[in-house]
Amino acid sequence: MATTAEQVERVRELVAAIPPGRVATYGDIASAAGLSSARTVGWIMRIDAADLPWHRVIGASGRPAAHLASRQLTLLAAEGAPIVDGRVRLAQARWQY
Repeated sequence: MATTAEQVERVRELVAAIPPGRVATYGDIASAAGLSSARTVGWIMRIDAADLPWHRVIGASGRPAAHLASRQLTLLAAEGAPIVDGRVRLAQARWQY
């Protein structure tokens, strides 16, 4: 099933709503958007997130993707997100929709 423009816009709205210093997982966003897969959120973020706070979206482990880790953790730390050993402490930083 193809991703609709409405689904893309909903994911964009959810990402834009994450406040500074907080994070949401790909799965959190998928669930809030009514999508069946966190991978769909990842795909949307890859193609349409340049103007969004993309760094506030993280994997369920709290670790960023290896190719983004340094940049993403730097941005999150600057916002005050709790980070320990390269992992965001989801218990403190997770945004609830």
